[in-house]
Amino acid sequence: MKENISFTLNGKPVSLTVDTSRNLLSVLRTDLGLTGTKYGCGSGYCGACTVIVDKQAVQSCRYAVRKVANREVLTIEGLATNGNLHPLQEAFVEHEALQCGYCTPGMIMNAYAMLLKNSQPSRAEIIQGMEGNLCRCSAYNRIIEAIEAAGQKMEGVI
Repeated sequence: MKENISFTLNGKPVSLTVDTSRNLLSVLRTDLGLTGTKYGCGSGYCGACTVIVDKQAVQSCRYAVRKVANREVLTIEGLATNGNLHPLQEAFVEHEALQCGYCTPGMIMNAYAMLLKNSQPSRAEIIQGMEGNLCRCSAYNRIIEAIEAAGQKMEGVI
């Protein structure tokens, strides 16, 4: 059933008429042209589609778009400001925490949500917090290092 839905997307108000049973991922990619969020497994297991809804990481492939009504959604495209990469994005580059880059947006968004709650997580907390995000290239050690470095840069800045 098509309905009008309004929400904030990357800091800007959005209103569109969509079938509200569709998932958020397909609306972001197809209707709104935001292709940074990736389709991976389609079942919520790989984390490639992770976005932030009201400061919580969600797998957008399994998240009905109707759930974002009157809420704030942040995608990888909204993380950088004024053309400057977010410290977390910078850390991923500096620590070479990406290879093919397919999982990277989801990794960054999940790490961002984690750092919002705790800007100085332990290595064990990072590993536990990132369990839902899979990297086929196995850049896990560099991803952990990037998150640690970003946490140090972001402390008190988020």
